[in-house]
Amino acid sequence: MPFSMTADDIEKTSWQASPKSAGSAGSAALQRISSVVPAAQATHRSHIRGHSAEILRAFCSVGLRKRFILCAPPAKGPFIVKSLHLLLFICVILSAVRLCPGQERRPNFLLIVVDDQSPQDLQLYNPASPLRTPNLDRLAARGTLLQNAVHMGSFSGAVCTPSRHMLMCGRTLWHLPIGPLAAQNPLPGLPRETLAAVFNDAGYATMRTCKKGNSYEGANRQFTVRRDATKREGTEEGGSAWHAQQVLDYLSHRHAEKDVRPFLIWFGFSHPHDTRNGTPELLDHYGAVNHTDMTNPPPLNPALPALPPNYLPQHPFNNSHADVRDEVAVSGVWKRRDPATVRNELGREFACSENIDQQIGKVLQRLQELGEQVPFIAAGPGIAAGRRAAGNVYLLDLLATVCDFAGIQPPETNEGISMKPVLTGRTEIIRDVLYGAYSGGAAPGIRCVSRGDWKLIVYKAPQLNLNQVQLFNLQQNPHELLPQHHAEAVSRQLSAAPAPLQTNLADQPQYAAQLQQMRQLLKSEMQRLDDPAVSEF
Repeated sequence: MPFSMTADDIEKTSWQASPKSAGSAGSAALQRISSVVPAAQATHRSHIRGHSAEILRAFCSVGLRKRFILCAPPAKGPFIVKSLHLLLFICVILSAVRLCPGQERRPNFLLIVVDDQSPQDLQLYNPASPLRTPNLDRLAARGTLLQNAVHMGSFSGAVCTPSRHMLMCGRTLWHLPIGPLAAQNPLPGLPRETLAAVFNDAGYATMRTCKKGNSYEGANRQFTVRRDATKREGTEEGGSAWHAQQVLDYLSHRHAEKDVRPFLIWFGFSHPHDTRNGTPELLDHYGAVNHTDMTNPPPLNPALPALPPNYLPQHPFNNSHADVRDEVAVSGVWKRRDPATVRNELGREFACSENIDQQIGKVLQRLQELGEQVPFIAAGPGIAAGRRAAGNVYLLDLLATVCDFAGIQPPETNEGISMKPVLTGRTEIIRDVLYGAYSGGAAPGIRCVSRGDWKLIVYKAPQLNLNQVQLFNLQQNPHELLPQHHAEAVSRQLSAAPAPLQTNLADQPQYAAQLQQMRQLLKSEMQRLDDPAVSEF
């Protein structure tokens, strides 16, 4: 069975700093993927889905949203779940096969993790996107797509660090071993209760390839085979092809050694996180160049991707961390927010993302050659092909989910909820409320909460005289547009002019009751999750 999920990084935000609002396959519902974290209305995707920037934009979108696509296998088929990280993109492939006579079927897991991928870029969520991902499209056609998959947030500008911790250990943001409350509840044995350790103990062979750094080293060391390196060049050896080759070599070695143990492979990429150096042929297709001149914008090639629907040339206020690395130091963007720079960086990102899709295709082809059932040829028991479900899942639900499908008891330290009921069609969502936090800049930072069509984002930093409140109806305003988007100088650069209700509703008297209700809900979630800043909101 395959399972694919976006995470840490499967975080993309909208340009106004709204997190990957994730365009929908033609529907506003899909666009709600703008994260549960405030879509801080960042003016570009600096690191285009960068961690902090991403969070600051995706962040102003309640919890960093990711997309998941799941395919469950038939009796012998694979199960897939994909989540496009605001922060990271994880694709899990489970292929249930009988390994030896008399041995029960056990699923194999291929977790495809992409660093800073946006759901909005994929035609699965945004049919107007020019990004070509035929291999992901085939996987999705056989699976279930989750529309509301989010990253709970970060207490650091390096958003991927808590994100990857949550993926590995299944714990909530304020209960992580690196968080501000870690000393109050130390868990020295936690690495032995993380993803690879749990599957090692259950008799699985575990392998990983991924970028280095900004991760959970204690959990990474639990993989029995580990081939990590940061690869962000536009070459075979220096880019995404290197990560794919590690998996291909591992599969060939298993085959040669006649290793019949079920496997769990963490197939991670360093792209499309910056620096987004694409291959020459893919850069040419998207009209982009690997821009290196900080003082001048790149050429405005008509072939470049269009500006995002919530683009702003400048953030309307200091969102508590306007000088975070991803807003000022991304090579190719830096502090520039002109249309040529933004569009060129999008083109570079698309070139990197299509290259990743090509590498995924190579691994899927190899699995098929080795006799493994691969996602695009299977539909899971009880899981309809092409189905979409809201899900309302966090990245930290990954551990509970894969344990559930493998028949393994999750560790007691896990706080996530299995997505299996959603994936098997028994329910549409696993929780009603989604929460997000960001405190990597001025304290206490940003908090957000969403329920149903409504999303609240609150920015607070007394030292910056910052106290901003945003209320959005995501059904009417999926891209979380602001009053600034209605200015003629901005709206004429957008693909469509904003409708009257596509704005921040927090100051409108007719929504006062809704605003108060959402404020109470935020306070309740902060208390439940042990948010240390609850008294300040």
